[in-house]
Amino acid sequence: MRQYLHTPIGVLEIHADQRKLRGIRLAAEQTEEMPNPITEKAAQQLLEYFDSARREFQIFAMPQGTPFQHAVWSKMSEIPYGKVTTYGQLAEAIGQPTAVRAVANAVGQNPLLILQPCHRVVACDGLGGFSAGMEAKRALLRLEGVEISENQAFSEKFLFTFV
Repeated sequence: MRQYLHTPIGVLEIHADQRKLRGIRLAAEQTEEMPNPITEKAAQQLLEYFDSARREFQIFAMPQGTPFQHAVWSKMSEIPYGKVTTYGQLAEAIGQPTAVRAVANAVGQNPLLILQPCHRVVACDGLGGFSAGMEAKRALLRLEGVEISENQAFSEKFLFTFV
């Protein structure tokens, strides 16, 4: 099942099967929509997020990925709204402190844009990358109230450290 949602960062494509959300990504092109209750619920929650009325998502998702990717995505989901963490801190949080590049790759492969907040993971020296583009990453962080300096640094008040 597939549904499209027009947002401030572009058109999102929402994929689901009959039981679970499977993916949210920036749409390269739009094909025929076939929404179901899961895509509709995800679309509604995303609209609320973009209206600053939602900070957490309540929808069952099961993206495909390796055990390592799932570990990264699960831990990444703990980063709260309005906070950022680094790829290095995320690597440490999953018990793989030397796997920073592998963690960055898993973050980049995140199939659930916004829902699993890959936009909240940044490089130690700036924003890092983002599959939907850097303007979209900046826009999402600003929507959440994160201040980004001209040199793309972050104030301590926006940094999240895993416990």
